[in-house]
Amino acid sequence: MTEREFKSFAEFWPYYLSEHSKSATRLMHVTGTLTAIGFVILMIAIGRWWLFPLALVPGYAFAWIAHFCVEKNRPATFTYPLWSLMGDWKMLALMLTGKLKG
Repeated sequence: MTEREFKSFAEFWPYYLSEHSKSATRLMHVTGTLTAIGFVILMIAIGRWWLFPLALVPGYAFAWIAHFCVEKNRPATFTYPLWSLMGDWKMLALMLTGKLKG
């Protein structure tokens, strides 16, 4: 697949959703993101805030396993890191509020 040029996040969002079409992929993304958030909170609570970058490990591990093993595609973060991160947070918010369709 050739790389696409997106001019806005609004244009990127449908592509992002298409790359996360399976419920297992979405669930693994949410699990990784929530685990990462929990890790950051824990590190701050125990006074080891400088370790918070380690939260990236579970966050990306769950997501990448989902892409490679479930979706069978390449994570969008490799090509569109900022928009992919924004997509992760938007998808998380929509899932937690029950507003993500399909």
